[in-house]
Amino acid sequence: MQDEKFNRYSFILERTAKKVKQFAQNSFTDNNFDITVDQWTIMKTLYENDNLLQKELAEKCCKDQPTLTRIVDLLIKKGLTERVIHPSDRRSIHLHLTEEGRKKVENYSPIVSSIRMKAWENLTDEDFSSFTRILDKIYNNLSN
Repeated sequence: MQDEKFNRYSFILERTAKKVKQFAQNSFTDNNFDITVDQWTIMKTLYENDNLLQKELAEKCCKDQPTLTRIVDLLIKKGLTERVIHPSDRRSIHLHLTEEGRKKVENYSPIVSSIRMKAWENLTDEDFSSFTRILDKIYNNLSN
């Protein structure tokens, strides 16, 4: 009986996470954004933390290295990010947003904010508190 309950909770968590991402991607398309939600995450993180090593960016975005490399390569092709070799350590490659990438983040940010707010409609402060507490517990359970 206990396994059934936890399977149901896991299903609800996965279903909700997928729905949030799907809603966001559909909204990006509806707003004629020429990037994906995953590309947005990388760009926004670089906007807030310029000059990151690829490994650091992967950690901040919770992406594995091959996935991050694929996304960054696409962003470079679009002229939104660039790799810069560290002047004193050729093995250190930092990632930066281009000027076009910075402008895109600045222009898209208010729209992305309103897209994200849709998921939070009709939730109380108590809902947020419980939601955060529970998700933090799940995250910490899996981090130890």
